[in-house]
Amino acid sequence: MFIIKDLQINEQIRDKEVRLISDTGEQLGIVATKEAQRIANEKNLDLVKVSPGAKPPVCKLIDYGKYKYELAKKEKESKKHQKIITIKEIRLRPRIEGHDLETKAKMAAKFLEKGDKVKVVVRFRGRELGHREHGLEIVEKFAEMLSDFGVYESKPKFEGNNLVAVLEPKNQ
Repeated sequence: MFIIKDLQINEQIRDKEVRLISDTGEQLGIVATKEAQRIANEKNLDLVKVSPGAKPPVCKLIDYGKYKYELAKKEKESKKHQKIITIKEIRLRPRIEGHDLETKAKMAAKFLEKGDKVKVVVRFRGRELGHREHGLEIVEKFAEMLSDFGVYESKPKFEGNNLVAVLEPKNQ
């Protein structure tokens, strides 16, 4: 469910000496690992290596089960505030009729209101490739229709036979 990096605890710690931090947060200095383990056993706590990259490694006296629970809780809380942005794609043709363009614009407006980005793709086939300016006009007109809801994230550009532009919600 939650990804918590595996920490070395108690007998898994193989270093000769460690920098020890008490359960209250005060530094107890550099201590032999066996001595640190003895102190942890006396206080009924676990010796947890919290910073393995340091010289010497930093170990803390904590209740490991409670520590894992707190980490999981923090991770869950941070995920709660994330917004997942999805990109919805609207496909257009160079010779699209006005009413069809309005219908597609209404759908795009709904997507933008929900907070999604809209990728506008104008597909060219055959002889249509000779009139790429029609596609640019359509994308400009489409963006103008949606000016109340969104703005360009990326301007229209050609990718092979497609003209692609991305609109993002205005309130971002």
